[in-house]
Amino acid sequence: MEKHDRFDGFSVSVFLDDEGEYLAHFLEMPNISAFGETPDKALRDLETAWEGVKESYKKNGESIPVAPPRKEYTGRFNIRIDRRLHRALAIEAARAGVSLNAIVAQKLSDSTAYRS
Repeated sequence: MEKHDRFDGFSVSVFLDDEGEYLAHFLEMPNISAFGETPDKALRDLETAWEGVKESYKKNGESIPVAPPRKEYTGRFNIRIDRRLHRALAIEAARAGVSLNAIVAQKLSDSTAYRS
């Protein structure tokens, strides 16, 4: 069974703005966006906006933008850090009773706008 992707492979971000509305937009084309009172409403309106953008491209004889190919991520990467920071993180992990990987992953997750 083929899964329909209403956003044609583009990555979508949804977040609550400072005025209490949800903003949905394409990460690759942030100018294509929509607001809504709920995340679902923002996504529905983004879908409508995307259909309008595609129709405009067709009407003007232009090619519809294509999403870049998605990479597969293993969840693994190596990074060099100052040895004092490495030590501090290792101590913090030991005190928390978790692995160094777990403490670093938690800190990265807490400091980014990561959304699944």
